[in-house]
Amino acid sequence: MNLTFEPGTLIVLIGGSGAGKTRFATRRWPTTWRLSLDDYRAMATGSEADQSASTVAAGVLDLLLDARLARGLTTVIDSTALEQPWRAHLLARARYWQRPACAVLFDVPLERRRALNANRERVVPDHVLIDQERLLPSAEQLLAEGFAHVDHVTATGPACLEPARTGR
Repeated sequence: MNLTFEPGTLIVLIGGSGAGKTRFATRRWPTTWRLSLDDYRAMATGSEADQSASTVAAGVLDLLLDARLARGLTTVIDSTALEQPWRAHLLARARYWQRPACAVLFDVPLERRRALNANRERVVPDHVLIDQERLLPSAEQLLAEGFAHVDHVTATGPACLEPARTGR
């Protein structure tokens, strides 16, 4: 499926570490569309893994998010977005700017994420992957939160992520 969205849409990638969110985004959308908490943590501290910079990174993301949504620019949020308050915040920004918000849910099995994570430059501890697995929302939950539709991405092969759309 070729994912298409209305211009000016806020697209929120949702999934655990190692699920392929960044790779998926960089293959489908222009780099300028993607706002990444990892990138902003790295810019602030030299390490995208330095969680002490998350507040600063979120502030930078918010400034750029508002700038883009105010101009009607399609924007992709590249973070785990597993915490409901963070998703609620992003949905509130989209509502404020009267922009549609859609989710791309990465439902990649834990064992697959472990394998992908082991080959990353920055390996996330296994206990974090397990905690993230418990936080993964369902497509139905995301629709109930206010996302206009959910694209569901699953791993179907060695390096293949296939999307499918569900919505209202």
